[in-house]
Amino acid sequence: MTRSRATAIGFVAVLLWSLLALFTVGSAPTPPLLLNAICFTIGGTLGLIWTIANGGLKQLGQIAWTTYLFGAIGLFGYHVLYFSALRMAPAAEAGLIAYLWPLLIVLLSGLLPGEHLKPGHLIGASLGFAGAAVIITGGSSAGFQAQHLPGYGLALLCALTWSGYSVLSRRLGDVPTSSVAVFCIITAIASWALHFAIEETVWPKGAIGWASTLALGLGPVGLAFYVWDIGVKRGDIQILGTASYAAPLLSTLVLVLAGIAALSWGLAIAALLVTGGAAIAARASLKA
Repeated sequence: MTRSRATAIGFVAVLLWSLLALFTVGSAPTPPLLLNAICFTIGGTLGLIWTIANGGLKQLGQIAWTTYLFGAIGLFGYHVLYFSALRMAPAAEAGLIAYLWPLLIVLLSGLLPGEHLKPGHLIGASLGFAGAAVIITGGSSAGFQAQHLPGYGLALLCALTWSGYSVLSRRLGDVPTSSVAVFCIITAIASWALHFAIEETVWPKGAIGWASTLALGLGPVGLAFYVWDIGVKRGDIQILGTASYAAPLLSTLVLVLAGIAALSWGLAIAALLVTGGAAIAARASLKA
């Protein structure tokens, strides 16, 4: 598989994550950990079925348990920290800090063997972050307050967890992508346990609720992690990091098309920043 093809496959995850908000709205009022548990059960089960159908089950047994622990910490840790941060701090500010992960991927990728970090990558990622900030804060200044510091801290750990998982996955290039199915199953089990410990069980409501939940498990909280694994292991991780800022932009566009959010000048500004940042980063990679 070529580097460009792997990058394109990895970007499919960004496209799928852009549907996360729409399907999450549709799945209400299911609490986050229960939603997490259901979705990762779907994504992990389908991954195992695909692995068995392709004769890769034996291969999974040859993977070190530390790799499975690493994957589970990445998937489960990110989501638990994200949900907890949004409960302990205002959503806009916590979300903005959590969305430092694409920028951190670009920065940390420079430490990987064979990767070269150029000024264009930093400029592109910074522009992407600015675009995401416009979307997440609605164009207003973020009102960070001292009493929410624990939540902000969890949001930063969230960003570090996902960026660290993504970059370190590069060092596991020989581990098959089918291992992500086990990551998902472990995450599902942990989510079920935590849900029953601290949440009230509220199942999805009606056909729309269950359809949205199923769509989440198949796409943004399912297939997305498999194609992301291919992208960060074999593709251009710096372009992927910068391009990931398209997720909040595309997510907002989807909500506009669905009639849930309104079109605004901020959306147009964010589009220019994210698109321009991705173009600059891609140009820097082409010159490598």
